[in-house]
Amino acid sequence: MRIGLLFNGQGSQKAGMGQDLYEHLPAFKERIDRASTVLGYNLVDVWNDEEKISQTKWAQPAIVAFDAALAACLVEAGVQNVVAGLGLSLGEYPALVANGMLTFDQAIALVKDRGAYMQAVGDENPGKMVAVLDDNQDMIVATIEKMQREGLEVYAANFNTFNQLVIGGKELAVDQAVQVLTIDGVKKIVPLPVSGAFHTPLLKEAADKMAVRLADEPIHEAQYPVYSNTTKRVFEPESLKETLTKQIVSPTYFAQCLDEMVTDNQVDTLIEIGPGVTLSKFARKIVSKEITRYSVTDWESFEKVIAQVKEEG
Repeated sequence: MRIGLLFNGQGSQKAGMGQDLYEHLPAFKERIDRASTVLGYNLVDVWNDEEKISQTKWAQPAIVAFDAALAACLVEAGVQNVVAGLGLSLGEYPALVANGMLTFDQAIALVKDRGAYMQAVGDENPGKMVAVLDDNQDMIVATIEKMQREGLEVYAANFNTFNQLVIGGKELAVDQAVQVLTIDGVKKIVPLPVSGAFHTPLLKEAADKMAVRLADEPIHEAQYPVYSNTTKRVFEPESLKETLTKQIVSPTYFAQCLDEMVTDNQVDTLIEIGPGVTLSKFARKIVSKEITRYSVTDWESFEKVIAQVKEEG
């Protein structure tokens, strides 16, 4: 068994997440309590607050703490054959905790500030994002780039699968792009419930602040490769800070990274970690159906996956 870990990003959160893990899994509780100490507030209260958990500045540390704590518990419970990791955007932080490049406390503190920076910029400079479901991504990108040359602030933001591309930018520019793409034959476009145009140049101020925040952070050697959504390459210690800074304003290439991670590392089992199951759904459309896929979102699925991994060896 050669396991690749997938880490949820922002958007996977929901009120009530993690409660059963916190109650049943002492090692998970210990890490979440540690995260609460770092953050200066009770993380479980945030998990159970429907209003807060939907806001970027609260959601980001909540998700990273959940993901990183759960990943550590999986390893301690017997998931040992991890050969690679990949997170979706924010999910790169817990992935980098899992592979040893960041410490748990360090990642929580960093993401507390990252979330605050992104929330502030989103509030001051609102944007819009929509998912475009079409396999002709070259056409979509060409349309967006043409609109940029015409002075419109709309950008390709997330290459989630080979037939799902999220675009973002100023609301009027995104609405105009939707009209053009519909005329061009795109059948399905879904608005996303976000507060800002993440992974676009509209977040430059947040990226600039994150560059300063990361400057003096120690980075450690990796235990196994984690792939960057931004560069489509493995994170390296010497460029990690620059990559995490660019991540905020650059497109994510999750589909390409997952395909490369599986191929490079001969991954035969994917375990998604976090409160949602979206990445497993993406994986079904990206990699071979022969690759086993699990999602660990709560206490029941934690127990089930541990039993299955032990059985399969």
